[in-house]
Amino acid sequence: MTSKTLIPRREFLGASGVLTGLIAAGSPLALLAPSRAWALELKALSSSDGATLMAVARTLAPHDKLDDAAYALVIQAVDAEAAKDPQVLAMLRDGMRTLGPAFATAPEATRVQQLTAIEASVFFRTLRTQTFGVLYATPLAYAYFGYEGEAFSKGGYLLRGFNDLHWLPEVPPEDSGPVPGA
Repeated sequence: MTSKTLIPRREFLGASGVLTGLIAAGSPLALLAPSRAWALELKALSSSDGATLMAVARTLAPHDKLDDAAYALVIQAVDAEAAKDPQVLAMLRDGMRTLGPAFATAPEATRVQQLTAIEASVFFRTLRTQTFGVLYATPLAYAYFGYEGEAFSKGGYLLRGFNDLHWLPEVPPEDSGPVPGA
């Protein structure tokens, strides 16, 4: 018979965290989400760690109108790696210790300055890679940026989205360049 180490409830709750938030009512993300409220359970990181890492992700990829729910997916991916690998967790904690406890609430200019000072660190490179790799590959970001996703499975772009350039101004035909054969 083996002995099991029991973790006191207070210590267990202190070791795990939850990120929560609300999706803005007029946001494109509100169309995708079943509810405006969201919550993300963290396995290895605390709630304050999650808030600090979310501030890092928002500073690295600043989109003021993109809801926190999209950035929370980055934190979920980072947390999953930290839960699997104690060295990753230690590296994250060291990086957050370097940034300080007030990083998440600091003004953006201060956050940029602090991140610039550590941009050669493994912590910074890891967070930058995760932020860009996860954030821009999610349906939440696709909806925000108006990207409809890959087109092959939907019949291609020719009859679906080829000429959906609503964000460009209309150009009169006479201003579009030389006419071939004229």
